Amino acid sequence: MTSASGQAGQATGSQQTITALQNALAAEQAASYGYGVVGARLPQGSAAQGTAGADWVTHMRARDELTAMISARGGQPAPAAVAYQLPGPVKTAADATALAALLEDRVAQAYLEIVALPESGLRNFGARQVRAAAVRAAAWRGSTQAFPGLPASSLRS
Repeated sequence: MTSASGQAGQATGSQQTITALQNALAAEQAASYGYGVVGARLPQGSAAQGTAGADWVTHMRARDELTAMISARGGQPAPAAVAYQLPGPVKTAADATALAALLEDRVAQAYLEIVALPESGLRNFGARQVRAAAVRAAAWRGSTQAFPGLPASSLRS
């Protein structure tokens, strides 16, 4: 027999899970959009453009997986926006490379919310996605960060 307070706790946990998944979905949708811009500003046929295309596909697949996860938990996946505000103009290959690293940082940050959930399967999923985003960001940036997904401002004491 479950008490009323136990049911309320489950509902709150379910909502927390769906919210975390929705935030990761939003980050994946934004990354998918952003990689369209990245790919357009890299040299045609270059290895970098090929990598951007592969990363775009990765984010589309993650979007689909998150959509299924949200639906399986009774949530309604939020649709992607028609367009997204970029952090600045993307006119050169260097701008595109910086944008790709930023997109991956933001994806990693969104998955940290999933890492904090109580369900071990979701935590493992989130951790794998943080790692994958950190590896992609490092490839674009040319260097790693100590704590992927955490904004630099949160690391200062």
